[in-house]
Amino acid sequence: MTNIEYEEDAAIRLIREATRAYSTRRVPREAMTCLLPNCPPEVGDLVLARVEAIGYHKRLHRPDRSKRNLFVGDLVIVAYADRYAPSQFEAIVPSDLRTCHLAAAGGIASRVVLRHDRIRRAPTVLRPLGLLASGPEAPPLNVAGWALDPPRSHDEHNGIGIPVVAIVGTSMDSGKTTVAAHLARGLKNSGLRVGYAKVTGTAAAGDPSLVLDAGADPVLDFTDAGFASTYRLARGTVEAIFRDLVGHVAGAPVDGVLIEVADGLFQTETASLLESGSFRTLVDQILFAAPESMGATAGAAWLRERRLPLVALSGVLASSPLQVREAREQTGLPVYGPQDLLDPSTAAKLLVRRSVATGLEK
Repeated sequence: MTNIEYEEDAAIRLIREATRAYSTRRVPREAMTCLLPNCPPEVGDLVLARVEAIGYHKRLHRPDRSKRNLFVGDLVIVAYADRYAPSQFEAIVPSDLRTCHLAAAGGIASRVVLRHDRIRRAPTVLRPLGLLASGPEAPPLNVAGWALDPPRSHDEHNGIGIPVVAIVGTSMDSGKTTVAAHLARGLKNSGLRVGYAKVTGTAAAGDPSLVLDAGADPVLDFTDAGFASTYRLARGTVEAIFRDLVGHVAGAPVDGVLIEVADGLFQTETASLLESGSFRTLVDQILFAAPESMGATAGAAWLRERRLPLVALSGVLASSPLQVREAREQTGLPVYGPQDLLDPSTAAKLLVRRSVATGLEK
């Protein structure tokens, strides 16, 4: 056996031993046959890494949406990507294969540059062993290579013919996914079929799993469009992800589409998407999630200033009757809590085309 063959066999053994992350779920393991130990990483590249120290993230989300506890010495297959998480970390893809961090439990390799003061533990440390490839002369495997094919086209002026409801919010942890899940179940309770897509954010199994369990089908996210994260992507790329995911969900036998836009209105990618022509064309109704009445009022003003179809408030604020009262008084909008969204009549009222809701054509 030659040295090259021995090195290839050793690499394959390490790859087989490693736990794959959710971020890499669309890339087939059989494509992972070689390590490139000296290749600088790019956004989306897959890397085999060894866990050097356990920090904030103690578990890794797997492709099947289960979670694996991590220990020092574990081998993991994750994807390089940037991360934006105001309640946790900001992380940027490094220019080399030196030690970096597990910046998200969904399997993001990156270098943490900022962290929230309440995060007392340092990020989990990874030591990259090499980028994954299908052969020594092949380019690194990248999640972009396994994106869904483009969906069927739709009329750019009249949308896709079925209602699209967008859930947006003030920030991460404002309750957006909880809103999406309860609305999905309410619609299922009303006899309607609905699909869901999380169109921006950082790869993680939790949000899609919750909405899938609630009854949405199909359930997609930006990893299906070939991205482990949407932070720092070009405006046109984010808009294309949105269009493609909406198109794929709408192509299934569904009565409507729920989409979730991560983070808050001031986040660059979120703001640019909401102000885009595609968003205005395709989205019929917006539910806005906020943690309290001041955020709800400011967010409602931001959306109304841009003439976006805001119809109701929800999110964490719905758990406080006083915050609900303030938000209603300041905005004139209804506030729906989880139990409201589970009600079939309330849920069905939210899943309508904009022309039906307002009497105006799109």
